[in-house]
Amino acid sequence: MRTVDSMAATAKLILKALRLYWRSIFVVVYPLVLLPVFLHNNVAALRCLYVVLLMAGYWVFEALPLPVTSLIPMVLFPLMGILDSDKTSLCYLKETNMMFVGGLVIAIAVEYCNLHTRVALYVIQMVGCSPRKLNFGLITVTMFVSMWISNTAATAMMIPIIEATLKELETQGIGEMYESNSLDNNDKIETHPDSDQKRPTKTTMCYFISTAYAASIGGMGCIVGSGTNLTFKGIYETRFPDSPGIEFAKWMMLNVPMMVLMMYLSLVWLQVIFMGLFRPNSQDAKRIRVGTQGEAAARKLIRQKIDEMGPMSFHEGAVAALFVLSVLLWFFRKPQFIVGWAELITEHKVKDATAALIVVLLLFMIPARPDFLYILSKDETKRPKTPSPALITWKVIQHKLPWGLIFLLGGGFALAEASKESKMSELIADHLHGMATLPKFAVMVISCVFATVLTQFSSNVAVANVLLPVLAEMSKVAKLHPLYLMLPTSLCCSFAYCLPVSTPPNAIAAAPCNMASTDMVKAGLGVAVISLLVLFAVFPFLAGAIWDLETYPSWVD
Repeated sequence: MRTVDSMAATAKLILKALRLYWRSIFVVVYPLVLLPVFLHNNVAALRCLYVVLLMAGYWVFEALPLPVTSLIPMVLFPLMGILDSDKTSLCYLKETNMMFVGGLVIAIAVEYCNLHTRVALYVIQMVGCSPRKLNFGLITVTMFVSMWISNTAATAMMIPIIEATLKELETQGIGEMYESNSLDNNDKIETHPDSDQKRPTKTTMCYFISTAYAASIGGMGCIVGSGTNLTFKGIYETRFPDSPGIEFAKWMMLNVPMMVLMMYLSLVWLQVIFMGLFRPNSQDAKRIRVGTQGEAAARKLIRQKIDEMGPMSFHEGAVAALFVLSVLLWFFRKPQFIVGWAELITEHKVKDATAALIVVLLLFMIPARPDFLYILSKDETKRPKTPSPALITWKVIQHKLPWGLIFLLGGGFALAEASKESKMSELIADHLHGMATLPKFAVMVISCVFATVLTQFSSNVAVANVLLPVLAEMSKVAKLHPLYLMLPTSLCCSFAYCLPVSTPPNAIAAAPCNMASTDMVKAGLGVAVISLLVLFAVFPFLAGAIWDLETYPSWVD
């Protein structure tokens, strides 16, 4: 009997140790399990496949921090004879990475002067403050802002505004943020006795989660709006260096219409399940009838917040002007319908990173206060006593720039380069030859659905890093334009709607209102289906008109 008890106790200790140290165990055991991948046939393609599978496992289970996993190619590619150190290290600071840094610095400058909050408040005030109009205004602002700054920052900006508005309405006795302790939900209250775990009302959930979805969908509209967009750009231009590349204007011509359709169809879905849209007699619909008093209270709060910000400062105005300049430089670099500004200056290839960094340099050159105008003023009180800081400071950039994401992008570009050099992608594409014989629309649908499912559980950028090099080779085998498979699949890597862990905006939105994962799954599945249907309906026609996807380009081979 004692032996059985001691065995049971030992088993419990082992299970506890596994729960505590499973990541460390995985980091050591997983590479050993993968060794047969290349040991029986030690060629460069299979050695590269070993590294890809190793990094995919570490990325999916987050056994190591994502940026640390992204540095593995710098160690294993040279040592395993796949790619030398110089070629590997060049992948970590390509033009796409520089564009990413430039775009983020511009976004941080917008956040630093609080310009984004002012824009958000004015748009909400203009749209209206009834629950449905307010929801429409919030997601519209979030979607637009997220096109230019990170999805996480856009969500983090809007959540406090939503919280303040809902609390003000509750203070006025109009609506509730959380379910009241009625007999209908006693079982839930007993399950969550902690007062911090109150169940949000459906209206509250709609406000919060629709904002997170707006950030993810908005990030697709502009090439600098999401890490997956830039991952696609980098891998595509690395794998096909003779291609025309991805131009800022053409990306927006395709993705802005799809973004708008996805967002507002998703809003209808969310308002149907949470706000009783098309169900006027439902409890959900009755709860949001706040009347003119409720609208007035919300409008008063928005007006109060605008007044607290005061008039627009020189700092905000200068950053706004430079933000507009960056958009114009990106758009008119090579707009096709007229000669681009870059072509007027030089015959050398000028890409979007150059445009971004022009604005970055100006952000560090222009002062945040126009004190210098009064340097010769007769009024001593107006003369500057200390030099004005620039519109953005390096200290702020050091603190706010997500440096790890640069390594994450670089790791993906290193994988793409190595898979091309070692012919690993060709090896995989040969094994997927059966899939390549299917109709091209079916291949696109399968790729997109697979990416959408995978991205619910893994890092969006990591999923794109793994899938896109394989699709590049499959395009060659199937004689398809590479954009036909790679671009929609990269967009699907942003369709992470179903779980709080799927993407940071979901976690940011779910935490303040205690939204249950089951509620997010129900809402997110609908949004994912809508996004996929819009993509399948619009992409083949609109993208085909922009890029001529019916023709197999000579530069692929």
